Amino acid sequence: MIQWPSLTIVWSRRRAAITRSIALAITLSATVASAAQAQWNSRNPGTDASFRGMSLVGNDVVWISGTRATFAWSNDAGRSWHPGNVAAARSFDFRAVHAFSLDTALLMVSAQDTALIYRTTDRGRTWTLQYHDESKGAFLDGMAFFDSRHGLAVGDPMNGRFVILETRDGGRHWSRIPDAGLPPALPGEGAFAASGTSLVTCGPRDAWLGTGGAAASRVFHTSDGGRNWSVVETPIKAGAAAAGIFSLACRDTRHLVAVGGNYAKPDASAVTVARSDDGGSTWIAAAPQPSTGFLSGVAYLDARKAGKQLIAVGTEGTSFSLDSGVTWSRLDSLSLNVVMSGTDGTAIAAGARGKVAILSGLHTGVKIEKRLP
Repeated sequence: MIQWPSLTIVWSRRRAAITRSIALAITLSATVASAAQAQWNSRNPGTDASFRGMSLVGNDVVWISGTRATFAWSNDAGRSWHPGNVAAARSFDFRAVHAFSLDTALLMVSAQDTALIYRTTDRGRTWTLQYHDESKGAFLDGMAFFDSRHGLAVGDPMNGRFVILETRDGGRHWSRIPDAGLPPALPGEGAFAASGTSLVTCGPRDAWLGTGGAAASRVFHTSDGGRNWSVVETPIKAGAAAAGIFSLACRDTRHLVAVGGNYAKPDASAVTVARSDDGGSTWIAAAPQPSTGFLSGVAYLDARKAGKQLIAVGTEGTSFSLDSGVTWSRLDSLSLNVVMSGTDGTAIAAGARGKVAILSGLHTGVKIEKRLP
């Protein structure tokens, strides 16, 4: 016997499901369209140096660093800048910077057989050399801090192990962590000093290091502040001196994203993005996409919210993801090297020939997504 009321109920449910599906498709389209309307607003840092290092303190204080011993700081979220140079560093590149406040910051020199770290406590008017190594093979790639005193710096392998430096007094003194806690490096393996973010920290004791240049790209992880490390392979394509992981970002100690590719030969058909939901123990590849041929920097835009929005930059342009890095879309073709996000979701990026830019508008996707059934 046909029970019409039941059919009516079934049809009502199906109609509701169809309505929700249509609403979902419209909402996602609106979200992407809204994100696509976001754009970089260029700012003049007062110098034509090329920038690769960046550090944010809250939402207003920003430091950047780059070629010809150049740095610049901003105390208004990147709208205006105050550039300077460290005369003692001559023509070296500062590939990474870490700021503790508007007044206090560290600059890291990355040069062949030259590893230097400088510190200022007066907003860059004077600098003190806190670490100095000119031994053969010395080359620093990045630094990251757990808190205002405890931090790590990483250098390319020497004697078969990555160089991991530790400070416990805010960068005044540095010492090398013993090799015993580090897995051996692969032949040709290194870290890229491309954005200062091949090394990242989350929480009081967890840090991750992304590598390349070898047969496989790998991520090293420590959960005890840098004393002991484990390592796993990732699906990001390596196999060449200029290929592998260039940048990491962590939403928390469980959720991370890695980006990279081949700097010399960007390839939209290669895996250049991977994410982890288990603290870096395993990595899931994002399908190759036209917008992710090569990426040198990545940041979560809403780390304190849903953690789904990501922004990534590279020589090919800017890409964004609204689904935790599963799919990506092209925002523009502006070449940039490094990107970071403040606690309010505003992104700041920097690149070659004095490029500095602020991104506004992408965060509107969060509000739309919250209306989904």
